[in-house]
Amino acid sequence: MRIANLSGRLTLVLGERAVDVHDASDHRFPADPQAIYEQWEEFKAWASEADLKDAGRPYDAADLGAPAPAPRQLLAIGLNYREHVDEAGFTQPEDMPPVFTKFCSSITGPLSDVVLPEGGHTDWEVELVTVIGKAARRVREADAWDHVAGLTVGQDLSERVLQMSGPAPQFGLAKSYPGFSPMGPFLVTPDDFVDPDALELTCSVNGAEVQRGSTRQLIFSVPQLIAKLSEVLTLLPGDVIYTGTPAGVGFGRTPPRWLRPGDELISAIQGIGELRQRFVAA
Repeated sequence: MRIANLSGRLTLVLGERAVDVHDASDHRFPADPQAIYEQWEEFKAWASEADLKDAGRPYDAADLGAPAPAPRQLLAIGLNYREHVDEAGFTQPEDMPPVFTKFCSSITGPLSDVVLPEGGHTDWEVELVTVIGKAARRVREADAWDHVAGLTVGQDLSERVLQMSGPAPQFGLAKSYPGFSPMGPFLVTPDDFVDPDALELTCSVNGAEVQRGSTRQLIFSVPQLIAKLSEVLTLLPGDVIYTGTPAGVGFGRTPPRWLRPGDELISAIQGIGELRQRFVAA
């Protein structure tokens, strides 16, 4: 199943057609895309049984927003691919990866213009994003996929000057400028994949590939992350987890490559779709 945020309304995507869930369910489910995660199991059951073969209409991708536009918690994982650990010059985490938060005001949809901060070094990080569908507290790894609503594509855009300034790194602020957390184009449920633990990620700048990896290479898989995070905090329906980026980011290059006005960044994950960000001067 694929869902989308189409012009701010919860939508089922059936091939080239978009079905408004609030209307198709006779108002049983909310129009607000974020609110559906509180009724996720009920919604999934309805969607699997509803007769929608003649429902829906064509849609414009420019109208797509983030499938989880207002999570209560937006968590991000660092150093979760071995080659990225190496290019960053750190030691591989053993028991728990670095965890930080991004601020929800940075969330946008899959197609956007992003204003580059003045005097900064803005970098790219394509990531698989997990959205929680059922509250998780002390969840076993074997049961973790039962708590996932779906997967989407994310970019953890990062302003490296601010990130590394001061007496301690400013991860949260440096990764939360407006537009620095694009997500989309769809949320895809785990059962839509042959293997949700083995998805290919790619990222390109102006048509030149800069990142390629597979979620098979995650140091901490999605189930492991949910198990470890839920040991400490309660993951709530609609919460978002950015799961880490593979190697190939700008600061790991010689010389470093930063995003510039006019650049187009395309981030894609097999079986989900792609994001397109264009960068403009402040």
